Amino acid sequence: MSGTLLLTRGDVQALLRMDECIAAVEEAFRAHAEGRAIPPGVLGTHVEGGGFHLKTAGLRTDRAWFAAKLNGNFPGNRERFGLPTIQGVVILADAERGTPLAVMDSMEITVLRTAAATAVAAKHLAAETAESVAICGAGVQARSQLRALAVVRPVRRVRVFDMDSARADEFAAEMSAELGIAVETASGAADAMRAAEMIVTCTSSRRPYVSYGDVRPGAFIAAVGADSEEKSEIDPELMARSAVVTDILEQCAHIGDLHHAIAAGTMTEHDVRAELGDVVAGRAVGRTSPDEILIFDSTGTALQDVAAAAIVYRKAVATGRGQRIDFGA
Repeated sequence: MSGTLLLTRGDVQALLRMDECIAAVEEAFRAHAEGRAIPPGVLGTHVEGGGFHLKTAGLRTDRAWFAAKLNGNFPGNRERFGLPTIQGVVILADAERGTPLAVMDSMEITVLRTAAATAVAAKHLAAETAESVAICGAGVQARSQLRALAVVRPVRRVRVFDMDSARADEFAAEMSAELGIAVETASGAADAMRAAEMIVTCTSSRRPYVSYGDVRPGAFIAAVGADSEEKSEIDPELMARSAVVTDILEQCAHIGDLHHAIAAGTMTEHDVRAELGDVVAGRAVGRTSPDEILIFDSTGTALQDVAAAAIVYRKAVATGRGQRIDFGA
């Protein structure tokens, strides 16, 4: 069949399951470590009220895939316009011919692939028996993060904190009912984190709020919120006193929590233990002791996007979903 598939967010939601997204993202990180990927790239532009970023990468699996994701990130959208913070599109192409295969809404892909990376990191870096979770932030991404963790670890207890207490209450009620586990709200971020074996930070904070004294020995932290130079969640001292694993080292050194630790002089790139792909591929060690704190600096990479988009495209073709457009007509 000729033409390019157009897929809406509803199409993506119907076609992409969390468990298969986790498996695909794990394989994408492994492929990157083993040299079977087109290296990821990122370009960012700031505008008033937000910014745009373009992320690209490719994979060689059952065929050669390439994806470019263009996202707008405008933190004030919800309050000002009633719109999502993040909006954009993913363009999936055949990396051998250059043919555009699909254009799809990026929002669901971004949400699921980001959570999938956390799940892959938790699978390799968190204690195998870890069952307690702290979530900082109670938005759409937080929900996806908890769903993903529940796929790879026996989650039993969850505490959530958000600056908007009503939002945290809504999260607790919704996710407790959905997952059948105890989800409670916390009075503060530190209150949520102190007893947690797994911690996810997914806020838009511009100053660190996770300190060394807030985290128990042996904890796994997925630092998800800092995906631009201005955002910061993890205190540089905590970064320096923990084992840090990045998604993409160069990217984290420029826009992740690692970026702030380097700027503060508490770390250099050489202090990073490994990239996640190297741990997944068995080329580097993840956790070395039960008591060490492991931080996954997750800035998001198009490796995740192309892995998720390929699933969506294959299933759309198989089921006849989406609309075909001939851009050359």
